Amino acid sequence: MLLDRITQPSDLKSLDLAQLEQLAQEIREFLITTLSSTGGHLAPNLGVVELTLALHYLFDSPNDKLIFDVGHQAYVHKLLTGRKDRFPTLRKYKGLCGFVKRSESEHDVWEAGHSSTSLSAAMGMAAARDLQGKKNKVVALIGDGALTGGMAFEALNHIGHEKKNLTVVLNDNEMSIAPNVGALHNYLCKVRSDKTYIKTKEEVESLLKKVPAIGGTLAAWAEKVKDSLKYLVVSGVLFEELGYTYFGPIDGHNLSSLLETFRQAEKVEGPVLVHVVTTKGKGYAPAEADSHTWHGLGAYKIESGQVVKSAGPPMYTEVFGKTLIELAERDERIVAVTPAMPSGSGLIKFAEKFPNRMIDVGIAEQHAATMCAAMAMEGMKPVFAVYSTFLQRAYDQVVHDIARQNLNVVFAIDRAGFVGPDGETHHGVYDIAYLRHVPNMTIMMPMDENELRHMLYTAVQYDGGPIAVRYPRIQGTGAPWNDELRALPIGRWETVRDGGDAVVLAVGPMVQLALETAEKLAAEGVSLRVVNARFLKPLDAAMLSALADERLPIVTIEEGAAAGGFGGAVLEWMSGHGVYDVPIRVMGVPDAFIEHGSIQEQRAEVGLTSDRLAETVRTMRAGVQATYAAKPLMTGTNK
Repeated sequence: MLLDRITQPSDLKSLDLAQLEQLAQEIREFLITTLSSTGGHLAPNLGVVELTLALHYLFDSPNDKLIFDVGHQAYVHKLLTGRKDRFPTLRKYKGLCGFVKRSESEHDVWEAGHSSTSLSAAMGMAAARDLQGKKNKVVALIGDGALTGGMAFEALNHIGHEKKNLTVVLNDNEMSIAPNVGALHNYLCKVRSDKTYIKTKEEVESLLKKVPAIGGTLAAWAEKVKDSLKYLVVSGVLFEELGYTYFGPIDGHNLSSLLETFRQAEKVEGPVLVHVVTTKGKGYAPAEADSHTWHGLGAYKIESGQVVKSAGPPMYTEVFGKTLIELAERDERIVAVTPAMPSGSGLIKFAEKFPNRMIDVGIAEQHAATMCAAMAMEGMKPVFAVYSTFLQRAYDQVVHDIARQNLNVVFAIDRAGFVGPDGETHHGVYDIAYLRHVPNMTIMMPMDENELRHMLYTAVQYDGGPIAVRYPRIQGTGAPWNDELRALPIGRWETVRDGGDAVVLAVGPMVQLALETAEKLAAEGVSLRVVNARFLKPLDAAMLSALADERLPIVTIEEGAAAGGFGGAVLEWMSGHGVYDVPIRVMGVPDAFIEHGSIQEQRAEVGLTSDRLAETVRTMRAGVQATYAAKPLMTGTNK
């Protein structure tokens, strides 16, 4: 196999075109076979096989900088840079990362889990190169879906203005994760499908090649003719108006065409945009037919294309989608909004049932948040369904446009907590900290899928301002669903197990872990009270006041950043109310980025386990008993 001989990009240089095409086929077969057991982002990588080969064949990585906009489309890049043998560990604990990772290889020059960052990175690297007097090339590979992100347009504008020598490769597959939306998508459709333009361009180029070169006058005239044709047939010529020399559209699966185009592009001074049209899932029929399902998935059967699904209770995401449909049937004000994640957020069936009340804005979280603010202002009930990690991108809009105006926007925050194989760029462990200090914000998290249903009902009934329901990327507990949905009293917690020796204030999935711990400690004669701290803001002041009077040891536990999180809120409340003699321990995610693996492994790494919680309770009780033993008995008048 040719693939076995490729340990670094320079190994490609000796291959001819036929061998490169054979290598492309081997890479597809390898990915389809390997990912059938490991899972991963199959469709995006099948679509960029020839494109990645062409880039590594012509450029000199890592001296030349190849920047991938979203690292999950870099599997082919990893294969060509010496990591083939590590693919069985893909996305596993301590294994090969599913995204570009600088610590893995010198060829990984930029890390990204969120889209629309590559062009800004390219501009930065090109600027640094020029300031340092270097001559290396800078190439940014960005998908058409990522161009819906405002950050990409900011960078496009700046690059065009500065006229930096760099190449932007637009991988146009009509898909981000879901089908792309928006005016830019429609513009690209027109460019790649306008047969009149393509045919006329080819004919003019063919004619010009037959004319003898008679100096700069004819050359300049020829360029004007070609430019005028573009203006005549393709209105706007967006990228050239922004200052780029535009090449394309090019068949992204034709190696000969790709190589020739990139060679021509290298002769141009200033920024170049190469428009490459690819097919997401290329070479594997199930992935081509349903590329959003095959964007990122678990194990599957190669022959049938059947995805292996886990048995058991539904995922929280699925429960959210079903419940939102029920609520929307009762309330015509409800509108679902998603930033290019209708499938991942569980909204496909909602879109089928309420097509006019489902808005996919593309990869544009900031726009989505502000749009929700305006919809709420006009009397609608927008439900912004967004992954926790992607909501980070709309922080200013949450503060400035929604919370400041106290607007009734519902945040359905999916992937709250650890997310497993997607790792550090996708963990939803920061939203408690960055939302709870925002005035007017209410934050909830359910202990099971039945409570999620009641929280969603509570959220859409609430008229007191923005309200967030966060839920994890795991299966539910199997809790039975109540037929009748009810509104939960805002800011009220629930004691789910009584106990008199210590108290655990647990958030979300940590409630189940606390209950397991309570069973374990009961066998030792320790009575542990478990509280479902389902409102992270506002806190249950009445319960905290009662706990302050009881003086029992308190442990807070959350699958979120300990710095600024729920536990910190409890400490702040106690301090603010003059309570200094209640022992409190905060358990959460430490001040570090936690890498990919299973959620169980990630919890174990940071100590969010039943064993660690039990040990914490034992240690606190021992400390309290020692403190009491050291104090003199209070009797009579000094009592």
